[in-house]
Amino acid sequence: MAKVGQVAVNGWMALCVSMALCASPAAAFDLPGEGSQNWSDQDVIEAFREGTRAYYAGDTASALDGLQAAAQSGHPAAQWKLGRMYQNGDGVEEDDLKAFDYFNQVVAAHAEDSPTSPQAPFVSNAFVEIGSYYMTGIDNALRPNMNRAREIFTYAASYFGDALAQVNLGRMFLDGIGGERDPRQAARWFLLAARKGQVDAQARLGSMLFNGEDIEPNPVHGLMWLTIALKHSRATGRDEEFVRLEHEKAFAVASEDVRRKATRLADQWLADNQSIIAAGQ
Repeated sequence: MAKVGQVAVNGWMALCVSMALCASPAAAFDLPGEGSQNWSDQDVIEAFREGTRAYYAGDTASALDGLQAAAQSGHPAAQWKLGRMYQNGDGVEEDDLKAFDYFNQVVAAHAEDSPTSPQAPFVSNAFVEIGSYYMTGIDNALRPNMNRAREIFTYAASYFGDALAQVNLGRMFLDGIGGERDPRQAARWFLLAARKGQVDAQARLGSMLFNGEDIEPNPVHGLMWLTIALKHSRATGRDEEFVRLEHEKAFAVASEDVRRKATRLADQWLADNQSIIAAGQ
């Protein structure tokens, strides 16, 4: 799977480099030298730190100065943070094209970094955000491309082990988006994401197993994952309607023996994975 993802991302990176935009230069952040090429690594780190401090203090102008200065010097966390700010209109005017560009800068420079590197979480999430943009498109700038989205999610899911990419990829395999429909592959990706605490993956996998949707049915493990999803979502303050409905439907038709076994397994999984639950809060 990793080899497939590597081939996919190589072709995609050629495209993203050809369409990459330049990040806006920092205007007021006070660092040595006339350009970012003269900054030391420590200067760049300090720019990022000051920008981050200003962001959490609510000083958007100073935050942009610091983050843009660091981003212009290739700091991946600064580029990612700016991407999220423009994506969500967080202290800036919402601009999906600028967001796409910042995420693009991250992956263009760090696509082959080790999955255990400090910047890996930013890189893998940048892949996920770009894949999502390829699914929706950007008005007058980027056409939807489901095949490209599936390739990008495959790379992030396999090489970086990104849980959100895995659940997105599972949905695409389940619904036949961006390629052939393959419920078994969908269940595989849902399982990987479910083990990492993705509630949506837990619920979808549970429903597939309980109902035997194109895979061998396993009512106990199906209801187990649905119970985990329900309790997990409530523990993290996300009482999602889809999860509740899927659990209620399965619980209503399950035998008492299946309910008892599933509940016991679910409680054991939750007890053994408290750190995953806490991380989602």
